Amino acid sequence: MRRVRYLVATSLDGFIAGPNGEADWIIMDPDIDFTSIFKQFDTILMGRRTFEMMKREGRGGIPGMKTFVFSRTLKQRDHPEVIIVAEKQEETAAALRRESGKDIWLFGGGMLFRDLVEAKLVDSVEVAVIPVILGGGIPLIAHPAKTTKLRLTGHKVYKTGIVSLEYSLT
Repeated sequence: MRRVRYLVATSLDGFIAGPNGEADWIIMDPDIDFTSIFKQFDTILMGRRTFEMMKREGRGGIPGMKTFVFSRTLKQRDHPEVIIVAEKQEETAAALRRESGKDIWLFGGGMLFRDLVEAKLVDSVEVAVIPVILGGGIPLIAHPAKTTKLRLTGHKVYKTGIVSLEYSLT
């Protein structure tokens, strides 16, 4: 079974984006091998807000990956470069896990993360803690969220001050 992995950057105070969705505070550390990371996945799941932010930056889907956008308001005909999932979101994620292929990247969206964790469809949380305090913004996981126990499976400290933490859900 394929794993659903939430890979995300967060500020020290727990925000994945600033108050206006900005991500300009994220440090691009040269020691992080993004090519290797991208090769581990062939499918991406993201929420509507993350997708809309990427569209504003000129990117819709991620080249070489099937991109699923979970949204009750977006229309498939308006976004042919991705697959819009408007209903049965948990069932769609569960079906994708059963397919053959590489791991699935839960790319963004604190609400989508919360919903998939509560449905027990997330296998790991891999957080790059960026050494910045934003003071507000979009939280790592949308509120309210249920308590979920995690088990540390890996960590790395980079020269830029980024701390990478890897957890499995217990």
